[in-house]
Amino acid sequence: MKAGEPGLALAVQYAVAEPRLPRWRLRRWAGYALAGAAADGLIDFQAAELNVRLVGQAEGRRLNADFRGRDYATNVLTFEYGVDPLGTARGDIVICAPVLAREAREQKKSFVDHATHLTIHGVLHALGYDHIKVREAKRMEALETRILARMGIADPYLLAD
Repeated sequence: MKAGEPGLALAVQYAVAEPRLPRWRLRRWAGYALAGAAADGLIDFQAAELNVRLVGQAEGRRLNADFRGRDYATNVLTFEYGVDPLGTARGDIVICAPVLAREAREQKKSFVDHATHLTIHGVLHALGYDHIKVREAKRMEALETRILARMGIADPYLLAD
């Protein structure tokens, strides 16, 4: 961690094996998301404690049904627990590896680029960003795009040819 950057405690759980998503890579992506959010300034936090769980289709579907009332597996599901008085944001991020892989193929994106985007998206949700209202969505998408650009990844919201 560089001086002035938010601290990160990251735990990764592998309910399914996914060798393209090692812990170091998820940590790197989360760090970029935290730095981008800190620079954005919308959420006041000093550090983050995050859990990332990679799941299969069945667990992804069950969690989405249980917590969102939607009976299908979604790409990323985030549980935000807020920022404590000391400035630590906490959250759980669930990434459904088969959905991620399918979407990457369908959208003609690399698996790693799409995984990077979904991880950043999940981290921003864990910090309190949302996209329910149009204004919030524009801010969150713009921030995601800026973070990804710093990493050399194209805007995921542009339609592929």
